[in-house]
Amino acid sequence: MKKIVYTQYGSPDAIELIEIEKPVPSDNQVLVKVYAASVNALDWHRLRGAMGIRLMNGELFKPKETSLGLDVAGRVEAVGNNVTKFQPGDKVFGIAQGSFAEYACADEHELVLKPANVSFEAAAATPVAALTALQALKDRIQPGQKVLINGASGGVGTFAVQIAKSFGTIVTAVCSPRNMDTARSIGADHLIDYTREDLTANGQQYDLIFAANGYNSIFDYRRVLGSTGIYVAAGGELAQILQALLVGPMLSKFGRKQLSFMGITQIEEKDLSVISELLASGKVVPVIDRWYPLGATSEALQSFGEEHTKGKIIITVRPDHDNS
Repeated sequence: MKKIVYTQYGSPDAIELIEIEKPVPSDNQVLVKVYAASVNALDWHRLRGAMGIRLMNGELFKPKETSLGLDVAGRVEAVGNNVTKFQPGDKVFGIAQGSFAEYACADEHELVLKPANVSFEAAAATPVAALTALQALKDRIQPGQKVLINGASGGVGTFAVQIAKSFGTIVTAVCSPRNMDTARSIGADHLIDYTREDLTANGQQYDLIFAANGYNSIFDYRRVLGSTGIYVAAGGELAQILQALLVGPMLSKFGRKQLSFMGITQIEEKDLSVISELLASGKVVPVIDRWYPLGATSEALQSFGEEHTKGKIIITVRPDHDNS
């Protein structure tokens, strides 16, 4: 089978498409015949050798895990001895390490059945980004609240806008002029063009602010939070992440405003099931910017790294499949 690997940190030119043996699932794993995958920030940071990832994984000088890809959608090819949820032929989506390949193994609890009315590409666009958005919002949000999403046109942001709307909130989306139509089409009630308008200068206050991206300081966000408002960051520049991690807890001790960084996205079966229901109902529709074949994964990663995309970038592994 064909698989994308990288053996050194660097640019997308460092990746290779190789031929290897098809993997064999362990007792608790499912072997997925991959139809589509999608690019996430973690793929980019691993390829580039971000220092945090090097230290966390003990891969200081070169990667030990040479595969890329997490999001996956496809058909079950085989199951391990202890797997009870799935059988060969089932259409699934979820998380599989090394999904930039023709086949990948996934733990049983990291997959759910794909809704019949959702394409493999749309399903593959969803897991990591939608899980991040859902886990940032679900325990912090209430119907009727005013919610600000910064970075509303990116992979996580487009899901955050739609998930926030599914909770019955009033959503303000912060994005660039070229992405305003997209933000409006996925349900944003109000729009802020960050190239022309300071989000802190319009007199509005918000019950919840989610920063999937952006360049504002934590003090800017604190000024536009309501008296009991919540700010949670999931991305942005390093300065914004460090502020949320280090300064946020200290600021939260003064008054009733809460400011924090959401931490690592958890791969939870119950959350994947919620996302599957949102997809099936049409309350969440993945925004897909462009598609690349497996052999053009380097171009897909380069495009992601240039930050010229809106929504998700898809790796189509089997373009001639039944799309239902």
